[in-house]
Amino acid sequence: KSMIARAIHRSSDRRDKPFVEVACGALPETLLESELFGHVSGSFTGATGDKMGKFHQADGGTIFLDEIGTSSASMQVKLLRVLQDLEFEQVGGNKTFQVDVRVILATNEDLAARVADGSFRQDLYYRVNVINLELPSLRERISDIPMLARHFLSTVCGETGKEVHDFSDEAMAILQSYPMPGNVREL
Repeated sequence: KSMIARAIHRSSDRRDKPFVEVACGALPETLLESELFGHVSGSFTGATGDKMGKFHQADGGTIFLDEIGTSSASMQVKLLRVLQDLEFEQVGGNKTFQVDVRVILATNEDLAARVADGSFRQDLYYRVNVINLELPSLRERISDIPMLARHFLSTVCGETGKEVHDFSDEAMAILQSYPMPGNVREL
């Protein structure tokens, strides 16, 4: 997902501007809000100084929010506002910041089902579901494995100075028959 988001950014008119990536599922909600929007000094325990958020850092460029389906109801409201109006306030602040960012979102959740069960806002769903790319797991596209494996081999050889030119037919057959539960990361 990250590689695709970076490729979209590099192929755009925003390529010379920042690309900022946030793993939303890896952060608790209170920390996620501070990461995305920043905070002002004294807004919570430990906020000893002002902090610029990721949306501000991405101004003019692209922000990639991974695992957006894990966001809470209150975070969904805040995301909807920044997506609609391209403006936000820092945690504990009252100054409104405006940004010009391309927002790319990713999730492994079925957001339409989450809308149906009431755990994902319908208005946010329609705001984010503009261009939808579905990336099947690697086990569903085994024909990609040789190209990806050779790319990774070339990268590792460049980093280590080793001279390995290709995989044996047997090794490639094993890679293509393996179910790849860890997807591309495991390859």
